[in-house]
Amino acid sequence: MITKPFACVLLAAASLAASVAAQATESACVRLSDGWIRYPAMAHMAGGFGRIDNTCKADVAVTSVRSAAFKAVSLHETTLVDGVSRMREVERLPVAAGKGVELKPGGLHLMLMDGAGPLQEGQRVPLWLGLSDGTEVRGELVVRKP
Repeated sequence: MITKPFACVLLAAASLAASVAAQATESACVRLSDGWIRYPAMAHMAGGFGRIDNTCKADVAVTSVRSAAFKAVSLHETTLVDGVSRMREVERLPVAAGKGVELKPGGLHLMLMDGAGPLQEGQRVPLWLGLSDGTEVRGELVVRKP
């Protein structure tokens, strides 16, 4: 027979284990470098750029992006189709082992939407890249002129 105090301890331990398991660990071999946001930027929408490098022995993919400074952050790609510039969301950005991907104006980039307020030159904006292997990459974007 399980007593109420013992059941409470079991439930608390299970809850703690679930919350620890839900927290992603930080990737040791994928990093975001030279991150920046074009200044001047609008509070409701901005572009984020930089370089994602994968020194892991296995391929990974960026599957999500988040930042406390914006309500929504997503990967986008700008392409030229029949002379018309088009932008589309990229749900999964592969980064091959030993390779890197450049996020730059006019190509792959981050869409930063619904910010808390106007961005100031020199401001640092933290963000997290979620990877397909369950890890995350902590990064930073600095607001600067191109």
